[in-house]
Amino acid sequence: MSATASGEWEFVAAPRKSKRFAIGVAALLVVIHLTLALLLRQGSTGVYFRTADQLAMALIGLVLAGGVLMLTRPQVKVGARGIAVRNILGEKIVDWDLFEGLSFPDGAAWARIELPDDEYMPVMAIQANDREYAVAAVERFRELADRYDVVPSES
Repeated sequence: MSATASGEWEFVAAPRKSKRFAIGVAALLVVIHLTLALLLRQGSTGVYFRTADQLAMALIGLVLAGGVLMLTRPQVKVGARGIAVRNILGEKIVDWDLFEGLSFPDGAAWARIELPDDEYMPVMAIQANDREYAVAAVERFRELADRYDVVPSES
C-alpha cells in the first residue's frame, strides 16, 4: 500500500506473497531451461541436438517465465477519479457512481468490487493469502469509499 507520486491515486495495493512466489518460480524456470539447454549436447543419448534445439529450450524457459510473471501485474488504485483495477490482463477504471461495495466472500482467493445488477469485478490485488495486509487494504479501501460519499451496500 502506498501513494503514487502524481497524487492522482490516494491508495495503491498489490499482492505480496503471490508476487514473490511468481518471481521465484519464473527465475527457477529460466535457470532450469538454460541448464537443460546447455546440457543438451552433453553426453551420448543417441539423439543429435543442434544449437537451434538449445536456443529453443532456452526460449521456452523465457516464455514460460514471462507467463508466470503476468501474475505480478495485479494492482488496485483508489482516488477521486474512481477505482482502477488491473488484473492479469488489462486494466479497468470503475467510476464511483457504479461502485456498490467491496466484498471478500468466505473462501474467496481475492476481493471483489460489487457493481450494479449483481455484477462484480475481481480485485486480484487484494488476496486472502496476504492476511493482515489484505485486511488493512480492505479497511483503507473502505475508508476512501466513505470519503467519496459512497455508501456501499452491505455484503
